[in-house]
Amino acid sequence: MYGRCRKHCSASVLDTFIPTPCQIPTQPTSPTPPPSSCWAFRAPGREAAHVWISIPFCMIYAIAILGNFIIMFIVKMEPSLHAPMYYFLCMLASTDLVLSTSVLPKMLSIFWFNSREINFSACLTQMYFILSFFMIESGILVAMAFDRYVAVCDPLRHSTTLTNPVVAKISLAVVLRGVMLILPHLFLARRWPYCRTNIIPNTYCEHITVVKLACTDIRLSNYYSLSVAFLVICLDVLFIVMSYTQILRAIFSLPTKDARLKKFGTCGSHLCVILAFYIPPLFASLTELFGHNVALHLRVLMSNMYLLVPPMLNPIIYGAKTQEIRSRLLQLFTQKGTQNFLLVLWFSDLAPCRAGW
Repeated sequence: MYGRCRKHCSASVLDTFIPTPCQIPTQPTSPTPPPSSCWAFRAPGREAAHVWISIPFCMIYAIAILGNFIIMFIVKMEPSLHAPMYYFLCMLASTDLVLSTSVLPKMLSIFWFNSREINFSACLTQMYFILSFFMIESGILVAMAFDRYVAVCDPLRHSTTLTNPVVAKISLAVVLRGVMLILPHLFLARRWPYCRTNIIPNTYCEHITVVKLACTDIRLSNYYSLSVAFLVICLDVLFIVMSYTQILRAIFSLPTKDARLKKFGTCGSHLCVILAFYIPPLFASLTELFGHNVALHLRVLMSNMYLLVPPMLNPIIYGAKTQEIRSRLLQLFTQKGTQNFLLVLWFSDLAPCRAGW
């Protein structure tokens, strides 16, 4: 398949982005979707500086991978962190890993190796992972807001309300929602006839960018996208706002300043993560809708940043603002803490052997 793509995508497409070699006829006699055709990315503007542009993105990816793995590892090794909030935090970290890995490797291959071609099925796969895990992460933030609401507004019932089976059911519902609601996007994108150039003006297969290349009426896809955005993202944001309205009312009703600061500290990290997740896509959407005078390479940058910045910021925010994780992290990187950590790891590995003896 790679050889077939190389045959149809000549060097002029890869070097000068002239779409003729990888173009579907403008008026085909029987337009059909190109399930195995050769598509190519176009990273517009500043082509000579792509290697330098890739350096900060590579650093973002490295920080995201390392930080999220550390968060999951600390939660796994520390029994005191085996609580609903930290279970959701591990889900958030794993989702961030999938999101960043869905975007960064292909982007770096474009910048470093000029590898711009992609199979249409692979393009749809990347689109599916990005959309579904973005929706899953939004659902996880709603679940974490509900956890904070119960912990602050009804702390005596927190342990009985959010039991392990309840957390498992919430997690399953969040995952199924993200997986199932995105499937129609793929079916619609696959059935459209693509009669225009199949050069994608981005570094990844963004849904709106791909379907705009179709030569048919895509209002059905647009209507479904708007419905999902309203019924999922808008309702998620509304639920989070309602939860934090009640949380802030409960916090400001406390009698002492120290008590208010302590309660607010338990929610501050989650609130920062929410802002880091929802604000960049808002700016990217506004730029796509109204920023017609904005340079294309800046719009591409915005569409990448809202997928890459939250996975990098989330472990930093939770590591800095959550006392339990921060203290465990400091203990882990001290000499005595590292020795104790290795001993705990060694004994935990030997536990199944001792049970067998």
